[in-house]
Amino acid sequence: MNGASREALAAARERLDALTDNTSVDATKLADELAALTALLDREVSLRRVLTDPAQAGEAKAELAQRLLGGQVGGEAVDLLAGMVRSRWSQSRDLVDALEVLANTADLTAAQKAGTLDDVEDELFRFGRIVASNTGLRAALTDRSAATSAKSELLRSLLGGRAKATTERLVTRLVTAPRGRSLESGLESLSKLAAERRERMVAVVTSAVPLSDQQKQRLGAALAKLYGRQMHLNLDVDPEVLGGIRVQVGDEVINGSLADRIEDAGRRLAS
Repeated sequence: MNGASREALAAARERLDALTDNTSVDATKLADELAALTALLDREVSLRRVLTDPAQAGEAKAELAQRLLGGQVGGEAVDLLAGMVRSRWSQSRDLVDALEVLANTADLTAAQKAGTLDDVEDELFRFGRIVASNTGLRAALTDRSAATSAKSELLRSLLGGRAKATTERLVTRLVTAPRGRSLESGLESLSKLAAERRERMVAVVTSAVPLSDQQKQRLGAALAKLYGRQMHLNLDVDPEVLGGIRVQVGDEVINGSLADRIEDAGRRLAS
């Protein structure tokens, strides 16, 4: 998102945080309702264009949203949408993207309140690795001709009872309503969003053998000092990493593996 849309999303996330700080608000139910609004406005192009029309007064758009959608979802979800359409959006589709972010954030907030957010972060990462290594599974989950119910049942058989309920909900929502994204990019976005709930950055750490608890603590502390923020480590084991570790934070890669050092030495010799 750019410009006005980014500012509108930031304001909406602040309103969502204020709302879910209230212990009487069911964040999981709110997530479902925001997801329903996402699906509706994703389908109804003309409606979302009206709700994001910069030529219309914000209050008039908010009243329209409340009048049309008030009976379909709860008051909290409608109020959030009404606040969003009062804002200015660079593109009408940005409103739908923002609603989806709020739905996922509400689910992650519920996990945070339940003390399971760390587990959800780890499960999202591990599921991404499983999908990346299993072409048959990926094909089944991304098959456009497959029924939504079949994909949901497949995910239930894979994750039901093995992962946290929030993880299953987030992954199922992504798979059944990808909205043009690849499965990999969707999972990556969910992982980043989960990390943001604790104002942490995510470091993907690849090593030849599993790291000890002490090594993980030292690495986490070093990265937190380097980046000035608490760091969540997503750990992966790759025997092809001959020694040391490889750390990726966002687009930045910190290479400490023997394989990479050998490759670098080879390039220097060849030059």
